[in-house]
Amino acid sequence: MSSSKIIWTKIDEAPALATHTLLPIVQAYTKGTGVEVATNDISLAGRIIANFPDNLTEDQKIPDYLSQLGELAQTPEANIIKLPNISASIPQLQSAIKELQDKGFNIPDYPEDPQDDAEQALQTRFAKVLGSAVNPVLREGNADRRAAVSVKKFAQKNPHRMMKDWPAAGSKARVACMSEKDFYGSEKSITMDRVADVRIEFVPTDGTAIVLKDKVSLLDGEVIDTSVMNVAALRGFYAETIKAAKSDGVLLSLHLKATMMKISDPIMFATAFRSTIRQPSKNTPMS
Repeated sequence: MSSSKIIWTKIDEAPALATHTLLPIVQAYTKGTGVEVATNDISLAGRIIANFPDNLTEDQKIPDYLSQLGELAQTPEANIIKLPNISASIPQLQSAIKELQDKGFNIPDYPEDPQDDAEQALQTRFAKVLGSAVNPVLREGNADRRAAVSVKKFAQKNPHRMMKDWPAAGSKARVACMSEKDFYGSEKSITMDRVADVRIEFVPTDGTAIVLKDKVSLLDGEVIDTSVMNVAALRGFYAETIKAAKSDGVLLSLHLKATMMKISDPIMFATAFRSTIRQPSKNTPMS
């Protein structure tokens, strides 16, 4: 009997709970079929261990499964059933390092503020472990979550019985979003017509350019895209929205999905938090 393999990725949090319940069922169904079900640990802790084997014992070391899966994802033999959604922030990374150290793994501390070349190199090495650096390895451009055209057309022709006109009266629910000066409104992109190097600069109000990245090499036909968020406009949007929620007596739920796990997310959350402090209200909770 020919043998095939299903690779089940071991990752963190909720997917780990699903693994404990669903994996045994999959293993039971495939038993005796010639289909092997293997597990690869690409959890945050697993990625740290795989990338820092220098001072570990042989029993503690594990292979770099993420790199192996990244290579497999580029082959015709790979049939990706469900891509894992991996995310890890700096605080999560530091907590995982501390937990591994407490369990006897000789993992170096993460240098949040590098003081020399060695610490800078260590920080760069840790960057491969973070979620924002991991997702592209497996997704390989396959993160398009739009519905297939055939599915979309079927839904349009056969709407669900619960899909009906939203009542104008009786419901205060609504979706509010910025109309300008946000990441969407400021986005600019160009397609390169030749191979070239570009420099990323920040130009403050005094006009003195600060070089953020001296050289980015681009290919002919490659797309370069930029966007910025105007914090003053964001504050104004938050203030207006909070005021409207307070007036209507409804729950305000904040969703930030434009820049998953990027530096801007904490800034935008903090700006919203400051806005709620400036406009305290017992009737306007924020989830």
